[in-house]
Amino acid sequence: MTTRGKPAAVLPRDARLKSGLESLDFDLPPELEASEPPEARGLARDGVRLMVSHRASDQIIHARFTDLPEFLKAGDALVVNTSGTLNAALVVTLASDGTPYELHLSTRLPNDQWIVEVRLPNGDTTKPFYDAQMGWELRLPGGASASLIAPASLHDGLPHLWTADLNLPAPHVAYLAAHGFPIRYSYIKQSWPGSAYQTVYATEMGSAEMPSAGRAFSDTLLAKLAGMGVQIAPLILHTGVASLDEDELPHEEFFRVPAATAEIVNAARAEGRRVIAVGTTVVRALETVIGPDGVAQPGEGWTRLVVTPQTGIHTVDGLLTGLHEPKSTHVAILEALVPRERLIAAYGEALEQRYLWHEFGDLHLLLP
Repeated sequence: MTTRGKPAAVLPRDARLKSGLESLDFDLPPELEASEPPEARGLARDGVRLMVSHRASDQIIHARFTDLPEFLKAGDALVVNTSGTLNAALVVTLASDGTPYELHLSTRLPNDQWIVEVRLPNGDTTKPFYDAQMGWELRLPGGASASLIAPASLHDGLPHLWTADLNLPAPHVAYLAAHGFPIRYSYIKQSWPGSAYQTVYATEMGSAEMPSAGRAFSDTLLAKLAGMGVQIAPLILHTGVASLDEDELPHEEFFRVPAATAEIVNAARAEGRRVIAVGTTVVRALETVIGPDGVAQPGEGWTRLVVTPQTGIHTVDGLLTGLHEPKSTHVAILEALVPRERLIAAYGEALEQRYLWHEFGDLHLLLP
């Protein structure tokens, strides 16, 4: 484990910070995109690297995720997202002419429609496709079908995500388990089973893509944290697709904050103990249920909340998260918690030290 203190400085030359943007923008070298699970790289699940940064100082510490207990203490409340990852990708064809596409199911909406993304096969993976048309009928495996109703977001004026009606022969979790496969993008060079995309504490299937900040936890590490007095509190937020365009806002997502979790968060804050979110999804869920009096309430539904430096964060003191893509809304959440100059220093350090990005990559713990 190494500790370094460095002033807030410009990012390395290959990660230029561009001024005047809502969120950080930098160039991510392709070799720093984790292309396979850590187990395929000879590591245990909890053997990935961990960068720890403190927002009140210049201190940056380089460790392994197995060292996490050294940075937590008795009384800390660690809030985790127990949503499991669906096999949310399907091979489909256009009903009118049989053209093949890949359909990514993102979010089930309150009216039982879905937000979906149509993608074009591109070798072993897919690429964005912006020429889908309203009214398209898609044939899905197992006799299912989907109809594109209206654009849900645009890319340069062209439809990116769609609202769609799905006609499935079984409940979506069972249907996707039988006919789907995990969503993957071009930086993942081969297919991996659904088990590679699950946290050890997943309880309810529902996310289009893995709530990956918690992937590194092992049962052994969780038991060690509990044994030292760290409280572990669950909630649900089913995440949608991450293939949003630059600075595109996330869509509504289903969440559930149990009463017991709200009580743990409120008690910790009242007693001056730290609340640490595992993932930006946890922050979004907790900020959705915080009242004007600063008290978290239990609740469930679909949240449209977008956390930014302007909204602030009122429920957590720290955050365990992955390393996020340039100009993403996830980075905006980090900027709501950490001064920009500290975040610039941390991301510059991560690039300099060759940390790995994306769902199979390394992790960043932000502490007060």
